[in-house]
Amino acid sequence: MGTNKIAGFSGTSVAAYQYAKRIKFNYKLLFFISFFTLIFSYLGAKTVSYIHSESLKPIILVILIVMAIYTFIKKDLGLIRKTELSSTKQMLFGMVMGSFVGFYDGFFGPGAGNFLVLGFVLLFGFEFLAASAYSKFINCVSNIGALYVFILQGNYLLEIALLMAACNVVGSLLGTRLAFKKGNGFVRILFLVIVTLLILRYAYDIFWKSA
Repeated sequence: MGTNKIAGFSGTSVAAYQYAKRIKFNYKLLFFISFFTLIFSYLGAKTVSYIHSESLKPIILVILIVMAIYTFIKKDLGLIRKTELSSTKQMLFGMVMGSFVGFYDGFFGPGAGNFLVLGFVLLFGFEFLAASAYSKFINCVSNIGALYVFILQGNYLLEIALLMAACNVVGSLLGTRLAFKKGNGFVRILFLVIVTLLILRYAYDIFWKSA
């Protein structure tokens, strides 16, 4: 898992930097969520030593299917900015989302960025582009929390991690440029594609690979 986290950190950090040049962040909210994400990502990574993460796959599969169906049905979801929440609600929702996704990312990992994107759209009323920008930054922080644990445990393959990191960086650069060029509609479609691919992957692991 450490190998994936090294690659993930490289990609998300580059994407976060690209978004930061174009998106005006609420840094107070961003750092508040990041704090809880970092702590719970560390706790999630520590928990992997005691609980087999494969047992979560059926649950994650169901959640991903619900996410895909809801996003597909709600045609206007994330296309326009909704009324901004009060600071108190933002901090409350941010604490809950950061803790949940951080723990999940440290413990399991795949799909964490998608959970963050949908969380920002549903809970905070963000457009998909802004939600992607915030999620990249927070996902980067989450990778740091989990990566600290996996490096100490020696649970990584450096050569493979560096190769994956290089590919992630290139993909992040291309992805952010396309996102700004095409806008919220494109990001929504890309979100659905990625979630669908994750659904197919988990369905394969659960129903065919393990058979």
